[in-house]
Amino acid sequence: MKEMFLINGEVFIKHSFSKKTIRIANGRIEVLDREVAIPSGAEIYDAEGKKIVPGFIDIHTHGAMGVDVNSATAADLEKICCFAATRGTTSWLCSILTDTREQTEWCIDQFNAHQEMESKGANLLGIHLEGPFLSTEYKGAMPERLLQTRNLPLLREYQKRAKGKIKYITISPEIEGINEDIPAMKELGLTVAIGHSGADYDTAWEAINQGAASCTHTFNAMKLFHQHFPAIMGAALESDIYCEAICDGRHLHPGTVRLLLKAKGLERVIAITDSIMAAGLPDGNYKLGVNDVVVVEGDAKLADSGVRAGSTLTQDTALKNLLAFTQRPLEEIIPLLTENPARLMKIADKKGFIEEGKDADLVILDGENQIADVFVGGNRIQR
Repeated sequence: MKEMFLINGEVFIKHSFSKKTIRIANGRIEVLDREVAIPSGAEIYDAEGKKIVPGFIDIHTHGAMGVDVNSATAADLEKICCFAATRGTTSWLCSILTDTREQTEWCIDQFNAHQEMESKGANLLGIHLEGPFLSTEYKGAMPERLLQTRNLPLLREYQKRAKGKIKYITISPEIEGINEDIPAMKELGLTVAIGHSGADYDTAWEAINQGAASCTHTFNAMKLFHQHFPAIMGAALESDIYCEAICDGRHLHPGTVRLLLKAKGLERVIAITDSIMAAGLPDGNYKLGVNDVVVVEGDAKLADSGVRAGSTLTQDTALKNLLAFTQRPLEEIIPLLTENPARLMKIADKKGFIEEGKDADLVILDGENQIADVFVGGNRIQR
């Protein structure tokens, strides 16, 4: 690929926009003064009237475009990669819902097979295990019969099979002995999140002190705050851990989103999708792991109980929702989809920022903050 120059756009650098020229070469970014001379024969992308921001990072998603991660082949995972990229997501983790050992291992094998493929879409960075060490009381869409107690040997086997690519895990702090395993999980290369939990305040803080760094879909599938019993919710808000947020207007009221941002600060909230296979598709009947799901007016719920089961959200829509919910400027909201997940997942040396030498994962937004174009590793995505 020839070197490419992105010119005339407003570039998001250090929480502000300024006129710069971006040179893309070998999949990396070089930030230049806007007046730099463009070499003859170089490919030029004119971003006049547009903004250039880092590619979005989704650390929690179960599928899209008719593909459920728990039953996705390597080719199916590539379908999600290609769809996600059109919506501004340039990197993602595939979230495996609690399932049988055999199916979880099959999912890991499919992930491994995808890693051998040359993707034409978003970067599939690793695996997120949502369970199986979760509370039955706040199971949400988790199949109760498949939830487990503490089992570090099993997790070690999963990580070995995944060649170290399980990057993220959600646990419930009240599972007996699980908090003691958090340091070992970190040694395995996992970032630990707490969620699907009715943990009391002290037990949640114990998990945080042991090294838990995030809270899964904050406010959803967990015991909520009470002035006398702050519970896991109180610990998540008081501490410095990151808080995931599903900003689809269903899982969280706009006022709740504003409250979360005020309590945590803009630097500690991460906009996820928690999307299921229905994302990008019409209403209908779908699957989420072993569950049957019905989507009506874009709202996904378990067919047998009516419990909300993931979302049909995409990150470009999450961005627009956040702007509408908060009335904050774009430069304050962009880090929720870029810098914050990059820092949590320890990939900020390569992704999440527009800086020298970082991966050329870029999103071009028009004047209405709609996706105009997306670049992954310097390659322009066909939309």
